[in-house]
Amino acid sequence: MIIPFTELGEDTLNNLIEQFVLQEGTEYGEQDISLSEKVIQVKQQLKCGEAVIVYSELHESVHIVPAAQFRNKP
Repeated sequence: MIIPFTELGEDTLNNLIEQFVLQEGTEYGEQDISLSEKVIQVKQQLKCGEAVIVYSELHESVHIVPAAQFRNKP
């Protein structure tokens, strides 16, 4: 189920995004980018619809995923 990012409080949204960008394997290219800049980039992706927040009832977890990846799931 997609959770609209606008329904989350600012602190909750920031914490979720920070947790997402700090995960191992998250790549941002060759240049080092600050945590605050990464948070801004992910917020922009959520605002323009490139990424979505997804709640998994099965795993009782919340993730940020590329919108195209979520739409392509069976």
